[in-house]
Amino acid sequence: MKKDKIIFWVATVIIFLFEGVMPAFTSQTEAAKEGIRHLGYPEYFGNALVVFKVLGTLILIIPKIPGNVKEWAYAGFGFDFLFASISYACVDGFNFFTIFPLIFLGVLALSYVYYHKTKTISA
Repeated sequence: MKKDKIIFWVATVIIFLFEGVMPAFTSQTEAAKEGIRHLGYPEYFGNALVVFKVLGTLILIIPKIPGNVKEWAYAGFGFDFLFASISYACVDGFNFFTIFPLIFLGVLALSYVYYHKTKTISA
């Protein structure tokens, strides 16, 4: 039981740091804006993405948020990681940036599985 909670929190905090905190502090840098332009997306898309990432990570990290809302956040991040990988593959071909979002998809899946394990234990 304790192991499950530790795995859940470590995976969820990794998602929180890389998808919530880091974009919140770096989204307005020229490198981030160029990254969005490089993939062919308009600048406003990057801004909207950051808002939803920050909100999504807060939903995942705050324990009192209802489970059905967390499910939507997990789904949103799943789509985000899949489409990021597809975008990089289409623009740059197969390289590290194509695989990197899939690594985070794995961390997200770990968080999701252990979220449900901890919910089953507490229920």
